[in-house]
Parts: sequence; C-alpha cells; structure tokens
Amino acid sequence: MRLVLPSGVVHGSTALTKRADVQCYLGIPFAASPVGTLRFRPPQPVEPWPGELEAKRFGPAAPQNPDPFMTANDYFQPPSSEADCLNLNIWTPRADAQARPVMVWIHGGGYVGGSNSSGLNNGAELAATFDVVVVSINYRLGALGYLQLGHLLGEEFADAGNLGVLDQIAALEWVRDNIAAFGGDPQCVTVFGESAGGAAVATLLGTPRTEGLFHRAIVQSGTAERARGLPESEAITAAFLEAAGLTEETAHRLLDLPLDQVLAAQQRFADSFARGVVGLALPFQPTIDGRVLSEMPLDAVRRGVNGGVPLLVGTNRNETSIFTEPMSGDGDSKEATEAKLAAVFAEELPADTGGQAAQYKAALADELGHEPRDRQVLESLLTDRLYRQPTNRLLDARASSAAETYAYLFTWETPLFDGRLGACHVLDVPFVFRQLDRIEAVSLVGEHPPQQLSDWMSATWVRFADTGVPMSAALPEWTPYEPSARSTMELNTRPTLLNDPLAGLRRFWLETAKASAS
Repeated sequence: MRLVLPSGVVHGSTALTKRADVQCYLGIPFAASPVGTLRFRPPQPVEPWPGELEAKRFGPAAPQNPDPFMTANDYFQPPSSEADCLNLNIWTPRADAQARPVMVWIHGGGYVGGSNSSGLNNGAELAATFDVVVVSINYRLGALGYLQLGHLLGEEFADAGNLGVLDQIAALEWVRDNIAAFGGDPQCVTVFGESAGGAAVATLLGTPRTEGLFHRAIVQSGTAERARGLPESEAITAAFLEAAGLTEETAHRLLDLPLDQVLAAQQRFADSFARGVVGLALPFQPTIDGRVLSEMPLDAVRRGVNGGVPLLVGTNRNETSIFTEPMSGDGDSKEATEAKLAAVFAEELPADTGGQAAQYKAALADELGHEPRDRQVLESLLTDRLYRQPTNRLLDARASSAAETYAYLFTWETPLFDGRLGACHVLDVPFVFRQLDRIEAVSLVGEHPPQQLSDWMSATWVRFADTGVPMSAALPEWTPYEPSARSTMELNTRPTLLNDPLAGLRRFWLETAKASAS
C-alpha cells in the first residue's frame, strides 16, 4: 500500500484481525526531530523525507526511564529515541475517500512513560470492527516535555514547560491536514486518552488554540486539574537542575547534555520528589505559563472553552488499588497499612482533628454495605482525591456552559490477585480497544474476561465518536449528565444507568471543601 502525502510517500502493511484485514501505517513522523537546536523548543513541521518511508513498524517512544511496576506487564516499556519519538500510527479499513470517523488516542504514563505502541491500545480491532480510522500518537515526556526553562534561557524557550501539550496539538494538526488520505474525516475527529492521556485530553479541552482540531472528547481516568503555576514549575526546574549537577547559571548546558545524563538526572529528581505517602504525585505536568495555558484547564472549561465539543468522561471504581494493593501475599502488615492510612489522612485532611476521617470511613461503609478494611479506605481515599472527585468537578464545570456531557463508572472487577484489585486503573483500556486476549491485557483482565462488555464499550465509544451520543443497542438509554440527577452509566456485565453513584463520598468532599473555605 502506497500513499503520497505532502511530506513524502509512505508504504503501509496489512494486519489480519478477527473480523477483516486493516491497513496499518506505523511510525509516521508528524514533526521534526526534537534534537539539536530543537531540544526544549516547540515542535516544528516535519521535513519531507527522501525516497519512500516504510511505515511498517512502530516508531520509538519518547525517552523515559524504566518503570519497575510497568515492566512487569509490558505496558510502558518500548524502545525509545529522542530523535525519532514524534511519530504516530494509523489503522484504517481502507485508505480511500470514504471519510470515516477518526479516533486519536493519547497514551498514559504519568507524563514520564508510555508510548503509542502498547498492545493494550492497538487500534486494528477497532478499525476493522467499526469502520473507523484509529490514530495513536507520541509526545515528549518528563524533563524533555515539561521542564520550565523560559525564565533561565530566554524567550525562545518560554514554551519548554508545555512541549508535551504542543506535541499533542501538532499531532492533531497533522491529522487535520493528512487524515483524508487514509480514509478519515478531518471534520469528525475524537480525541481520547486514559490516565495522563485522559488528563491530556482534558487539558486540550481547556486550551483555546485547539478549537476546531477535534469534535468529540473522551476522558478516561483523567482530570482537568493537572497543571502547575509558574512559581511551582520554576521550583521544580531548580530541583531538577540540582539533580543534574547544574545551577541556574549553568542551565544552558541542558541543551547539549547527553540523553543518558538527562534521564539519570530525571531519575534522581523523581526519587527525591515529594510524591506523597504512596508515591502518586506527578513530578512533571503542564505549566500555566500564560502562553500555552493561561489558566487551570478546569477553569477554562468552566468558562466554555471548547464548549461545543461533546464529552464522555468517567473513572474506574477502584482506580488506585493497582498502587495500594500488594501484588503478592507479602504486602504491608496491618500495622504498616494503618500507619500509611493515618499519614494519608493527615496529608489530605490537614485540619482534621479526627472527626473527618471517621466521617469518611462511615461514608465508605455506607457505599460498600460493610465495614471497610484499612487498605480499602486507603484506596478509596486516593481514588477520590486523584480521579473521582476531579471528574465530578469536570462534569459540573461542563454542565452550565457546554454541549452534552456523559458520565460513566467502570465497575467490572478483575479476578486476578485474589480479586483485591477490583475495577483498577487501566483495566478499561483493553475493553475499549477489543484487545482482551493480548498478553499485556491478560495480565490485567485474566484469561476469561467478558467479551460482551468489550463489545458494548467499544461500540459505544465508536458511536460517540461518530455522533456525539454514546448509544448502543445493548445499553439502557444514556441521558446526559446534569447536576440535578448526575446520570452515570455503570459499565459492567449488566450496564445500568445510575443517579449520583457514590453520592456519600461526593458529599463528604463537598462539605470538606466548604469547611476549608470558611
């Protein structure tokens, strides 16, 4: 398969799926190599390549350090390259003139890991089953993507704290300009992502310069509150420079510092970063710099930025269990768990004299129908603070100023690890992409996950991408979210439309916020 693009000729390949063949175009560069004089600078248009590009293998990921947890399930450990990381993959039923819906995936990984080539988010099955075009993109990570440098190196580096965001925008611009050649409709583009990828989608939703680049958005386990102010970002830069053995006066040496030394400094910095009791705070994230981001994305959404874009947003019931539950039988002792829980309560409720912690445990007990274990309280508390309540705030921000918004709660529980993980972080991804039998997925979902749930979810995601309404013959009528009812689709083997699920926990945090403000 041979296609002629403005940047040159690409050769793709064919992949056989359960349903039909699809055409694959892998590792296509969407921006110039961000090395040399382009390190720490915004993405530039890709130069036309000589000859013909063999787009038959995944391109490298953005540079990143190994993550011991993710190495175990091969989710975030691809080969990487600073020079060639700004690439994307396309799966299409046919590169013709049919103008199919386009779904652009942004991977997760805490803004320090991940890639567009994970088997969990391979787009071949989606493209073949539903006649859509699926795109997955890379973006710069860690210090190379989110280190604020303009105050030290001058105006030409003023965007360095948001290069990952600008890479995502550049990829969407490339899709707008080129996707028609692959059988996609540039006027029907959905951007979707999970975890940091979901936060990236929410950030793009709150960025005025993205208006018109996408027409639907799906935020899976993300938040519109992943951004720092300039003072905090500049403090992060100072700490990173110290880890690199540099000072503000010698910061210019970062421009030529060998990549392995950049990554080593990034690891030293991450190891010393105050990540909280269980290590879930993100050392790198976008910056409210007055240029790329003028305010917290949540505030921009509340003002109506990209308000005409229909939104589907939700979380998994037990997001943080994958971080708090032991993967084997030799986890924390009861005493250690109690100490960790007490520390998290002190961190999250610093003004509490004991009453709020007891109220939270009581609210969780009401939701569960039984007295929770300390580790369940820990998981729920962290899930609330990092995922569930930020999602509620995003839903409420959209309710008064935007197009229709739909909420979901994924509750299917993996049987692995004796069922301790429940509906954990990342668990929804292989269901959406119809990749339950991939080895990476089996390590999450087990050997006999419900294929029917994957059928429903993938069909619903695609229908939303096509029409802006998450309809499926197998689902109950899915009414848009309104604060008066808080309609939320529970995604499990028996999908159910719920009103205000986990209401007791939501009200707890609402009252806590009011008490803190008074």
